[in-house]
Amino acid sequence: MRYLMMDTCGSEGSVALADTEAGGVMASQTLPGRSASERLLPVVRELLGAAGWKLAELSAIVVVHGPGSFTGVRAGLSAAKGLSEAGRVPLIAISRLAVLAELAESECGEVCAVLDAGRGEFYCGVYEAGRCVREALASMAEVEQASKTAGPVVVCEAKVAEALHTLKPVLVREPAAGDGLEIVTARASAGEFDDAAVVDANYLRRTDAEIFAKPAQGPSR
Repeated sequence: MRYLMMDTCGSEGSVALADTEAGGVMASQTLPGRSASERLLPVVRELLGAAGWKLAELSAIVVVHGPGSFTGVRAGLSAAKGLSEAGRVPLIAISRLAVLAELAESECGEVCAVLDAGRGEFYCGVYEAGRCVREALASMAEVEQASKTAGPVVVCEAKVAEALHTLKPVLVREPAAGDGLEIVTARASAGEFDDAAVVDANYLRRTDAEIFAKPAQGPSR
């Protein structure tokens, strides 16, 4: 099965082409920093063209839909939805926390994946054998509590590793688009695709616009 995979949630974005019958990830390219959203579709075209793959022949479009940068999440998800609908190709949206948990390569029953959410908070996901147990926006105390019942704590950001040093986290590289292939293969084999019309971003927190919005005024009396 062939997949086009995209991730624009982190400090760098990435695009990958994967073919499970040919051994996994066949090609990938990093999208540097703030240029990720602008470069996403041109890189997709370049990789597909170089591989000789056509959009309509793909088994699925895969997108990491958060949590992470609001702008990056929106850009990746919008592009994935558009490509899915244009090529009439199934869509699979996966969590960045799930991909991070995969990088832990843990033999323990559960893994606690943690990302920086800013404002002294964290995105925290507990996974067991690739299955999501729970995900949430968490305080330091809540991450510490989650780690008591889960296996190793895995992080990909040095600042998070330092903040959680008492939990002895496993520091791995930042996830890339192709790292979610095992999750995608399982989802596709089970026929678990997402509806491009309704799938939403996995923000795990409200946007600033929502936080600071003024409450709607009721009708005057």
